[in-house]
This record gives sequence, structure tokens and C-alpha cells, in this order.
Amino acid sequence: QVQLVESGGGLVQPGGSLRLSCAASGSIFSIVAMGWYRQAPGKQRELVATIVSSGHTHYAESVTGRFTVSTNNAKNTVYLQMNSLKPEDTAVYYCNADVIQTVGHPQFEYWGQGTLVTVSE
Repeated sequence: QVQLVESGGGLVQPGGSLRLSCAASGSIFSIVAMGWYRQAPGKQRELVATIVSSGHTHYAESVTGRFTVSTNNAKNTVYLQMNSLKPEDTAVYYCNADVIQTVGHPQFEYWGQGTLVTVSE
């Protein structure tokens, strides 16, 4: 089994910054990709940013230029640096990882429990 544990959420004023972290642990052979999704009240969960093992990244248009996703592969950790935060960034942010637990086996998707980010005066 694989566990994803997020940290770094909280309350921040508009224009401020936060850094989210997500550490993967458990039975891991390799991580194919990691990323962040978010779900605002009354809305569907949406992709924020992803990064694959090659280092290629993808961002939602709404966060491009403000958010940066990165990884520390040695620590199986993904980060989301969020700058110039807006009230519409308020949501529960979920970490996601596609993990191969055993060589030759297919990858499985795992989710963290979520961390709340609130952007407000």
C-alpha cells in the first residue's frame, strides 16, 4: 500500500504565497507521476498541476505563471509553490500519485487526504 501525506495548507491573504508538500511512503518501486488537484465548495475536483518522472510539467490555465510544481525524487515528495494567490484559489488541495509498487506490475493511482487552502482578507 502507498500513503500520501500533504502539509502546508492554511489561511493566506490575497497576493500571498503558500507552499504545499506531499510525501509518498509505503511499497514504492517507482513513481510515474505526481500532481495536485483541488476542489472548491460546490465544484468538481480539477487538475492544478502535474509532473512526470522526466520532469515535464503541466498546469491548469488558471494557475499558469503563479504556481510551480516540483519534486524531490529522493524523498518521493512533490511540492506546489503557490504565489499571487487569489480568493478563487480557495479549495481543498489533493495530492495525487501514479505508483508502480512492483517491477513489471501496472501502476496504480493514489490520493492524499487533502489540505485546505483559504485565500481571504
